[in-house]
Amino acid sequence: MKNTSDNHIHIVSFDIPCPVNYGGVIDVFFKLKALVERGYKVHFHCFEYGREHSERLESLCFETHYYKRNMSLRNMVSNKPFIVTSRISERLIQDLMRDDYPILLEGLHSCGVLLDPRMRNRKIFVRTHNVEHDYYQYLAETEKKLGKKLFLKIEARKLRNFEPILAKATGILAISNKDYEYFKQSYENVYLIPAYAGFDKVDVLEGQGDYVLYHGNLDISENYHAAEFLIKDVFQGTDIKLKIAGMNPPGHLSKLIENQPNVELIENPDDDTLQELIRNAQINILVTAQSTGLKLKLLNALFNGRYCVVNDKMVEGLDINDLCMVANTADEIKTIVSNLMTKPFVEEQVEIRRSRMAAFYNSSRTTDKLVELLG
Repeated sequence: MKNTSDNHIHIVSFDIPCPVNYGGVIDVFFKLKALVERGYKVHFHCFEYGREHSERLESLCFETHYYKRNMSLRNMVSNKPFIVTSRISERLIQDLMRDDYPILLEGLHSCGVLLDPRMRNRKIFVRTHNVEHDYYQYLAETEKKLGKKLFLKIEARKLRNFEPILAKATGILAISNKDYEYFKQSYENVYLIPAYAGFDKVDVLEGQGDYVLYHGNLDISENYHAAEFLIKDVFQGTDIKLKIAGMNPPGHLSKLIENQPNVELIENPDDDTLQELIRNAQINILVTAQSTGLKLKLLNALFNGRYCVVNDKMVEGLDINDLCMVANTADEIKTIVSNLMTKPFVEEQVEIRRSRMAAFYNSSRTTDKLVELLG
């Protein structure tokens, strides 16, 4: 294994990755942690807009820099995506220019760095978390608020036009097979680096739970639409307990849940609370209307939860090898859930999960490849 004890790297993140409680920052944080464990000295740069500075983050990094995200109207009306223009910082560029260490940009959000001619000769990798214009277009189609819907549509168009900036990167690190195939069509030096979820071993409780769990960032239309579908089309009128857990649930979702005696809302759970919910559930149910990236909550459920029920878009492009039960219609989900609620998860199933997860996902192999690329 390569000795990286004298290696330094800059990581530029779109957000402060602590607390580690939503998909994008989960990958950022545990990738950072994996590099530190391999001996890298990480110079971490992150944009702040609502999250507090993190002692946990600072204890891991060689140095940590925070930059205020510029939310001005001028950036919003730019011909470039707002998620990019609001993260362009002269101080960031100056900090990066103090040395010639390689740079890892997290997401297209951070690629304002590639616009700067002073970065032309640097070794710069971009971690793509999605095909962003497709993701924003889907969010626009499902958003209920007209103003936000218009913003997302415009942002999707800007992101499509901005994406070719990736050609300036030394390499593109795609998060899923599907994204890898997409970027490979247009760019050179594309590599598959699967998502980091922070889990290396299966830790599933034997026995039986008495509820089904759906979790996600409920501020995002993709997730609150999934929650609404489960409540109204699957669990309404049943005696099966459904727990919905996530960040910032919208008012209409909270009101819907108030009228459902078998549904409970857990707002903004901390990391420990969410993990306990996942581990103690009889079933973790994960449905989505859009196949983007690799859903980190899927990995969490497979490493730590009992039965996992998904729809096909949640696992599109993945060889799940019977790790999940796949159902797409409300009736299919009802049938599978009803059958599984009475079946304890036994030791033999835990061992099968361990064996299949070792083949499905291995973060150590992923880090080997990442270290090799960074040089």
